[in-house]
Amino acid sequence: MPINSFIYLSSISKQKEGSIESQIFCLTNRVIKLSYHFKTHGKDYSSQRGLWKILGRRKRLLAYLVKTNLTSYEDLTNQLGIRRLRRN
Repeated sequence: MPINSFIYLSSISKQKEGSIESQIFCLTNRVIKLSYHFKTHGKDYSSQRGLWKILGRRKRLLAYLVKTNLTSYEDLTNQLGIRRLRRN
């Protein structure tokens, strides 16, 4: 796996490990790793289920971050390059 495919952000890594931002950061790295895995193992359905669970957890954390700290949410989505949540 190319090492530069992972996201390294010094501003996020300096924060507390248990913060919402760092949890989203770690989950995003796991999503990138699993996406690379699926390029060679397309029928690995067990890992697909794990990916869906990770994406659901990240979505819930992002929804919580929108409610609590909108500016941090916008900065994080811009830094990580992930899509914003849909507003219903």
